[in-house]
Amino acid sequence: MTTAHEAPYAPEHSPRLDWAQLAPEVYKAMVRLDAAARKGLDPTLLELVKIRASQLNHCAFCLDMHTKDALAAGESVERIIQLGAWEESRHFYTEKELAAIELTEAVTVLTDRFVPDEVYERAAEQFEEAELAQLIAAITVINAWNRFGVSTRMVPGHYKAGQYK
Repeated sequence: MTTAHEAPYAPEHSPRLDWAQLAPEVYKAMVRLDAAARKGLDPTLLELVKIRASQLNHCAFCLDMHTKDALAAGESVERIIQLGAWEESRHFYTEKELAAIELTEAVTVLTDRFVPDEVYERAAEQFEEAELAQLIAAITVINAWNRFGVSTRMVPGHYKAGQYK
């Protein structure tokens, strides 16, 4: 008799297709866009934004990637775990990080409402105008990556920190 503790993990799913190989020009353009969007942004803040958007979009591949990259960059496990409940865990983050996380949610979940003025204004108070433009670009780019990952069922668990940098 096998106990629950000894039971094997569920089998790994297969990706639907390798979109990067099948649409290489789109993939290359996304890589260039991603590199351009992250310029001038704090790498740790950027990883928090990417993780939060990926949580909201249920992109397991991107969660795997950006959690590993954040940990490799020195982010704490505790702050990564609390990101899913950031509204109740505000004391783990700076005001600038909170503004970025809140803006990430507003831009990611557009079906709920437009980006509220108060959310945008909080972000505008924390970021210089050019930095805010870069942040909005970075949020938009991770949402695009998430949509590729989710729609093609990219398989999480195999990414090594820094693999695509």
